[in-house]
Amino acid sequence: MNWPGRLQQASFVRRDNRFRAWVLRDGELISAHVPNSGRLGELLTPGAAVWIRRHDRSERKTASDLVMVAHAGVLVSIDARLPNKLLAEALASNSVPQLAGYGTVTPEVVVGNSRLDFLLSDGSGADADRRCWVETKSVTLVEDGTAQFPDAPTERGLRHLHELMALREQHGDRVAVVFVVQRPDVTAFTPHPTAHPAFAAALQDASRSGVEVYAWRCRVDQAGIALDKLVEVRI
Repeated sequence: MNWPGRLQQASFVRRDNRFRAWVLRDGELISAHVPNSGRLGELLTPGAAVWIRRHDRSERKTASDLVMVAHAGVLVSIDARLPNKLLAEALASNSVPQLAGYGTVTPEVVVGNSRLDFLLSDGSGADADRRCWVETKSVTLVEDGTAQFPDAPTERGLRHLHELMALREQHGDRVAVVFVVQRPDVTAFTPHPTAHPAFAAALQDASRSGVEVYAWRCRVDQAGIALDKLVEVRI
C-alpha cells in the first residue's frame, strides 16, 4: 500500500489529547490528527522526527494527518485504521496462506454488539457453508524485539475476543485474530502483561478455545507499508 498524497517530514512537539498533536515544519507549528487512540508514549516524544500528510479541507479541525514516526532507527506507522486495509490487500492478492482458500471476503460484518473486520466464506453472507471470522488489531509497541498489545486498556478489543470465542463455541466457525505490527523491528508478539490484564487473560482463553492468533510485522518506508513476515506468537 502506497501512502496517499505527499508526506512531509516534521518534528513532534506535543500531543494535546488522544487525537490531536502539534508538529513543527520549517518553523511553522502545524496541528495534526493522530489516527490512534493508544498512548504511543515511547514513540511520540518531543523532537522526534515524524511524517505528516497535509490536507486542504476546510472542515477539518487539524491541518494534517500524522502518518509515521522515526524510532530507534526504524519507521513506525501509527495509523490504527490501516491493519484491516493491509489485510484486505493481502487477502485480495492471496498472499496470506493461513487465511487462503475462501471465495468471498466480506468486510465489516456485524456480530452481536460488535463489527468484525472480515468474514471469509465459500458463499455470501451469514448463510455460507464454510466461514472464517477475522478481526485485526494495530500494534506499535515493541520492547526488546517483542511486539505487545495493547498499550492502553481496550474494552472494544476485549469485546471482540469474546465475540470470536462465542462464534467458535456456539457455531463451530473458524475464527482468527491478526495482530498487525506496523514496524519491522520485531521477531515475536505477546499480549501486554500490565496495560490491560483482562485482555491478556482473554487472549489466553481465546487461544485455548480455538481462536487462531497470528502476528505479522510490516515493511514500512517513505513509499508505503505492507505486510512482511509472520512472527512467533507467545501467549
